[in-house]
Amino acid sequence: MGGWSAEDIPGQRGRVAVVTGANSGLGFVTARELARGGARVVLACRSEERGGDAVDRIAAEVPGAEVESARLDLGDLASVREFVDSFSHGRLDLLVNNAGVMALPYRTTADGFETQFGVNHLGHFALTGLLFPLIASTPGARIVTVSSMLHALADIDLDDLGSEKGTYRKWVAYGRSKTANLLFTHELARRLSAAGSEVVAAAAHPGYASTNLQTAGPRMEGRKGAERLVEIGNRVLGQSAEAGALPTLYAATAPGVRPDTFVGPSFAMWRGSPATSWRAGRTRDDTRSGLLWAASERLTGVVYEGLKD
Repeated sequence: MGGWSAEDIPGQRGRVAVVTGANSGLGFVTARELARGGARVVLACRSEERGGDAVDRIAAEVPGAEVESARLDLGDLASVREFVDSFSHGRLDLLVNNAGVMALPYRTTADGFETQFGVNHLGHFALTGLLFPLIASTPGARIVTVSSMLHALADIDLDDLGSEKGTYRKWVAYGRSKTANLLFTHELARRLSAAGSEVVAAAAHPGYASTNLQTAGPRMEGRKGAERLVEIGNRVLGQSAEAGALPTLYAATAPGVRPDTFVGPSFAMWRGSPATSWRAGRTRDDTRSGLLWAASERLTGVVYEGLKD
């Protein structure tokens, strides 16, 4: 993977991709570079206005780009179903589960789930499952889920997936949601293999990329000083969104990516070109991934066709 850049993305002409949270940051760069490669890209965004603006920006930067936006609120399972019901393409070569929230004060989704677990994991679990029949019927399809090096902060608690017991700790809740992303990828890859499917499920993380993800929590809490410190940290320590998106783009497009691969920056999981990344051993635990899968099915009501345990 050494030195891999966006210029190494293989031609994407004829392929259809969905990128969640594509109106800004890593998602925007991912969508733009896939479009530059020739893919038809659907920007799945919570805000229709911001999604439309992102389409216009990509069209201005990439003449001839085939891009469109569609509303998707991962914190509302009804919205997830509406997005899938309205999806009009006859194939889906690539689903990039990129959208996410970080270290927010305690809130719940429209369905009553703690927001970080609900958006980062359950929303994407439901979206992937509802789109799965189309993905499974598309040769060479991939599913890439964006996790974080901060999955190391916390394991999931199967008895408290919604962080409802005891004192809510926003960073622990975030770490749990990112661990859930990796357990989901592991279990999905395992089930795909058992079913004899050629769909590849992989994961990626950006290291420390400077985006608006880090400032959302302090802004929501009204902590101006903390928001300012985060902005300074982003400028001094973070790499650009262009660099941070490379692991996702590698996992999504590079030849030979193996199932359950976790791709991140090469230098200390922090920055640099894409490389196979360290991950906590618990994220490859078949028992825990199976139990999380079963709980996710129960909570979302989404069962993956053809991928029974």
